[in-house]
Amino acid sequence: MKTAPQLVAEAKAGIKEVPISELEQQLAHQIVIIDVREPQEYAQGFVPGAVNLPRGILETSLTELPQVKGAESPLEELAQRELYLYCRSGARSALATESLMRMGFDKVYSVDGGFEAWKKADLRIETP
Repeated sequence: MKTAPQLVAEAKAGIKEVPISELEQQLAHQIVIIDVREPQEYAQGFVPGAVNLPRGILETSLTELPQVKGAESPLEELAQRELYLYCRSGARSALATESLMRMGFDKVYSVDGGFEAWKKADLRIETP
């Protein structure tokens, strides 16, 4: 048996994790930011430009992202972009990043510290 923290630690050992400062620097570029928190969490505020795809529906909803919706091959098109995933603290986004890597995405990053670190750094937050 493994605990949730053990699963997260294993995921983090095999993914690319970036600090919030890197995400902040990349906001001006053509990146995709995915907030994997639940809708009620997202409604309380999110990183500018982030799209809410909760972890539970992430893999099955990628083709609905505005950046690729209607594309002939949405997953292939999405794979060409850098994807930044975050959650509240970095655990769910690490697991989600690991899952997307298993799907074949290689430019996918989990944001260390998640939304809590973003707020603590007093960075700009949007609300719906």
